[in-house]
Amino acid sequence: MLKTWLLRMKGGKEKPQKKEFSIITYSWFGAFLGIYLLSNLNTLFHIDLLNSLFLVGSFGASAVLIYGEPQAEFSQPRNLIGGHMISALIGVIVYKYFPFDIALQSAFAVSFSIVFMHITRTLHPPGGASALIAVIGTSQVHDLGFFYVIVPIGIGAIIMLIVALFVNNLSSNKKRHYPKYW
Repeated sequence: MLKTWLLRMKGGKEKPQKKEFSIITYSWFGAFLGIYLLSNLNTLFHIDLLNSLFLVGSFGASAVLIYGEPQAEFSQPRNLIGGHMISALIGVIVYKYFPFDIALQSAFAVSFSIVFMHITRTLHPPGGASALIAVIGTSQVHDLGFFYVIVPIGIGAIIMLIVALFVNNLSSNKKRHYPKYW
């Protein structure tokens, strides 16, 4: 039984082939533009860059998905928007109403986020980070309360989606066209 379990970790399939340079370029351009726009929203609203409200860590992971693998299930608009917003909501609820230590709150926030993303068919791995940030974030994040779900999470995800729609459809390569579904 142990041997069978250990053999499962062997893998055995071929690693993916190298991506074409044009695919890498579109991925870079999308990620650069999306994150740059989010960073500049802080300036527009006169927010200190060190306290970047719109620049949430989970958006870096979303950029990898929606610009690097736009055809992946996790990258689709319903997953991007729903996954982040549902998870952020769960994180805020857990932080506000589960009077446990931060370790338990963190575990509850991420695990419940996964459950609700599965139920709503919006699984987006960076959503788990949005839930976690609601719990372990700074006082600035905690002070936002439920507003955190809308700003920065909802608005930020929508901006990244708009950039993904623009950049991923510039290519004539059908494997870059976005989205597969809403």
